[in-house]
Amino acid sequence: MALKGFTSILDLRQKALYLLCLKFVDFMENKILRVTSAEYISGYVLRLTFNNGEVRDFDFAKIFDKGILVKLQDKSYFLNFRLDPYTVDWNNEIGIAPEYLYEEGVKVA
Repeated sequence: MALKGFTSILDLRQKALYLLCLKFVDFMENKILRVTSAEYISGYVLRLTFNNGEVRDFDFAKIFDKGILVKLQDKSYFLNFRLDPYTVDWNNEIGIAPEYLYEEGVKVA
């Protein structure tokens, strides 16, 4: 019977730890900036919505002259974007930090 009581205390501690972890995950999801949607506008501009509710237009033409980003000059490649859990992604090769997209993007009113 003492063992049963000990198991109950462990169960309560595990439940408390689990709830604490859930709260931490919820807190972190709201603190880490993420792109939650992306829509093609024109040229090389995507309209990006972030998890803080803000919407920004980002013109990728201003950065695709560097390194692997030159691949984005190919319009069919550019239009084949997807969202990963944090940002816009091209073929699992190119992903731009959401913080950069947010800071350098033009706020949409």
